[in-house]
Amino acid sequence: MNFRLSYPLKELLRKSIWAVVISLFLGGVFWVAGAIYVSPPVFALNYNNRILEGADFAGQDLTDSSFDHANLRKSDFSNSNVRGVRFFSANLSRTNFTSADLRYADLESVRLTNANLTNAILEGAFCTNTMFDGTIIDGADFTEVYLRNAVQKQLCEVAKGTNPTTGRKTRDTLMCP
Repeated sequence: MNFRLSYPLKELLRKSIWAVVISLFLGGVFWVAGAIYVSPPVFALNYNNRILEGADFAGQDLTDSSFDHANLRKSDFSNSNVRGVRFFSANLSRTNFTSADLRYADLESVRLTNANLTNAILEGAFCTNTMFDGTIIDGADFTEVYLRNAVQKQLCEVAKGTNPTTGRKTRDTLMCP
């Protein structure tokens, strides 16, 4: 059998094929664009017991991640979101937390000696048995952070500045006399 299509039917079929091809092409373009520009959800990462000296975490969202017992000496967490992050018993000496969001972070038994907490927000952070020797706390917000009396007194001796994000004075958040 030999089929012959009339001109109007042939033209309609040609236009339909082009419409399908263009639709598939545009659908693919939108799918690729969506895959590139839509951020994947943030997943908590486990960095427990790792040696990460000098690691660069600046500007990252590390919400709810864990760095228990990690060696993070001289690392950079400046401008990072580290809300709810566990640093239990980690070595954070000489670490840069400038303008980091440390709200509700677990800093229990952490070594923050000579660290930089300039303009960091530590609201509600868990800081029992934390070492702050030589730590820079200019503009840091310690609202609702439980500290031992000796540590509070030590921090009040060097406390100064106002946190640019929360507008709270460091001395007021430490409840300095």
